[in-house]
Amino acid sequence: MNEQPRAQQILDSGQQFPESQQTAAGQHDPAHRDSAHRDAAHQDPARQALLDVRHEVAKAVVGQDATVTGMLIALLSDGHVLLEGVPGVAKTLLVRALSAALSLDTKRVQFTPDLMPGDITGSLVYDSHTSAFSFREGPVFTNILLADEINRTPPKTQASLLEAMEERQVSVDGVSRPLPSPFLVAATQNPVEYEGTYTLPEAQLDRFLLKLTMPLPGRTDEVEVIRRHAAGFNPRDLNAAGVRAVAGAEDLERARQAVATVAVEPEIIGYIVDLVRATRQAPSFQLGVSPRGATALLNTSRAWAWLSGRSFVTPDDVKALALPCLRHRVALQPDAQMDGVRVDDVLGSILASVPVPR
Repeated sequence: MNEQPRAQQILDSGQQFPESQQTAAGQHDPAHRDSAHRDAAHQDPARQALLDVRHEVAKAVVGQDATVTGMLIALLSDGHVLLEGVPGVAKTLLVRALSAALSLDTKRVQFTPDLMPGDITGSLVYDSHTSAFSFREGPVFTNILLADEINRTPPKTQASLLEAMEERQVSVDGVSRPLPSPFLVAATQNPVEYEGTYTLPEAQLDRFLLKLTMPLPGRTDEVEVIRRHAAGFNPRDLNAAGVRAVAGAEDLERARQAVATVAVEPEIIGYIVDLVRATRQAPSFQLGVSPRGATALLNTSRAWAWLSGRSFVTPDDVKALALPCLRHRVALQPDAQMDGVRVDDVLGSILASVPVPR
């Protein structure tokens, strides 16, 4: 099986993330992108370190390879992730295992209706010994923030994350305080429970780089989950599960620099723009993808190409990232919702209809 169809399968159906990929002969491979470039990409130590992360996370989480891939792409693209799945599919465990494998700090916040903005960003606290106010950092001062059930807190508290997500800083009492680097918000929400929740506004949704769906495991994966628990697996003890740090912030920074060198031909840029513009003209959508979404699709396609061992982007890289990158940036028409139209189905039709550059 060649790389391009497999790439889309990995992100859309959760197949295993490949360790080594080759471009299909003659497809979107300009003469000046020779085999030496591909060999150099394969031998990149930073790339191998990030690929090793997948193996470490798999020691604790079964059957969610696509989500791990998406999280790595988000870290490489300096973006944030919205995780959608029913309770019990290991969303929290996945984030904890990923942080451990990357040797990054992580904090978890349970979003509730009474959560206040200062509970996330931090606040000024009066010190009776010095008779002065000092800033006490909130949980947002970390590398990976797990915002659990983000749609259970009111919009005012949700909005407290916007500056952190966009500007990588927190402003309190007129003073801006930078957040650690790397910084990623992994927000979760339950797709089937709406009572007592607040719909995320479009402006906030647009700031998530990817929306990843975590499905229920297949029978084979579920048997493996239960077998591990029967053998004594404790999800609270990642050390006992054998999860170890195989990469760090330095590897991630080197990887980001390498991703920035991945070439994007003008035809690929035009293809991304055509896809985005097609969402604005689709009859089923009342809101299409903004230019920010086009930029996100470009950045994630470059990250996926680099992880696949190539120094250039193909149209199939763009296709592979289109659904997770665009599905949360569009809104269905009311009549389409009533007819049971699915966003992914409309996006799939757009992918099938927009001409692919040759």
